[in-house]
Amino acid sequence: MNTATFTFRRALKGDLPAIVGLLADDALGATRESFESPLPSAYDDAFVAIDCDPNNELVVAVDASNDVVGVLQMTFIPYLTYRGGWRALIEGVRIASTLRSSGLGRRLFEWAIQRAADRHCHMVQLTSDKARPDAIRFYEALGFKASHEGLKLHLPPKAGGAP
Repeated sequence: MNTATFTFRRALKGDLPAIVGLLADDALGATRESFESPLPSAYDDAFVAIDCDPNNELVVAVDASNDVVGVLQMTFIPYLTYRGGWRALIEGVRIASTLRSSGLGRRLFEWAIQRAADRHCHMVQLTSDKARPDAIRFYEALGFKASHEGLKLHLPPKAGGAP
């Protein structure tokens, strides 16, 4: 497949069902996403919060028909370390199952890494679930190194949703 036919742009609200569909389209996502119609309002709320935050970008890959076939979220984070440097955090990466291993994921990451450089970030970081060894190999092939141990603590949901 010619990956040159795909473009990358900020997600639009109308892309939300396709994005959630991508997020739900794997073994882990199927257990934590609610891909139903209509989508739960929490997805709309999260989209608005991301879209309004100048340090967050929800990016989609679209094909020649403008169908969403990939997604990732970038968060730009200021730090005091590295002399007040900025980092880009990439999360929520998915490529349509029919396009995996086509080179589209590599192109999307190359675009995202350039976006981080354009925002003067000194580092791009990400986490990947240990249950996704293929994804980890993909990130390592892009030059990412498992230089730190990542730890997460899931908190119980609060009544009323988002803060």
